[in-house]
Amino acid sequence: MALDRETVVRTALRLLDEVGLEKLTLRMIAGELGVKAPALYWHFAGKKELLDAMATTVLADAVQVDDGWAHRAWPEFLRAYAGGLRGALLRYRDGAKMVPGTYLTDERMYSVMERALGVLTAAGFDAATAGLALGTVYSYTVGHAIEEQAVRPRPGERDPAYDPEVRRRRLDPATQPTVVALNDMPGAGDPAADFARGLDLIVAGLRTHLPTS
Repeated sequence: MALDRETVVRTALRLLDEVGLEKLTLRMIAGELGVKAPALYWHFAGKKELLDAMATTVLADAVQVDDGWAHRAWPEFLRAYAGGLRGALLRYRDGAKMVPGTYLTDERMYSVMERALGVLTAAGFDAATAGLALGTVYSYTVGHAIEEQAVRPRPGERDPAYDPEVRRRRLDPATQPTVVALNDMPGAGDPAADFARGLDLIVAGLRTHLPTS
């Protein structure tokens, strides 16, 4: 197998999904590739640099740029952007935890950002508000995904510490009636539905920043 950056990154992402971020090591990745760990240093100075490349790959996979971007209404665009990002983060165990604070290693991502900002400025937002809007949606999506993966590390798995029945037994209807009501709402604890509702609140707030005609 030819050893290049792309091969190392994709192998590392596959192992990330199997073992999680804390257990992922350069030695493990090298063993999977059939080489010694020092061979990886031809491509990455250390684990931090590899994580930067892994996170950049996840983000690049999340955002598929096409000509349809320019023709979407801005709320539809933001929902598609956030949904694609969320799906990419949840594709790997600890995928959301890996991304914050990493350094983009592919300059093409800045072109993606430019086109995304263009959708918002074309809708009437000034550049500063467009940048803040995109950053807010990004941060909300990453944060929500981190919390979601803390409860559900992988699809079909759930940490028993977050069992809703356990929480229900700890609640006191007399002193915590609103929390009890939220806990018992139909669909409570559905992360996809909660994410969509939160995104709707962001979109509703952004509408107030559009100039009135």
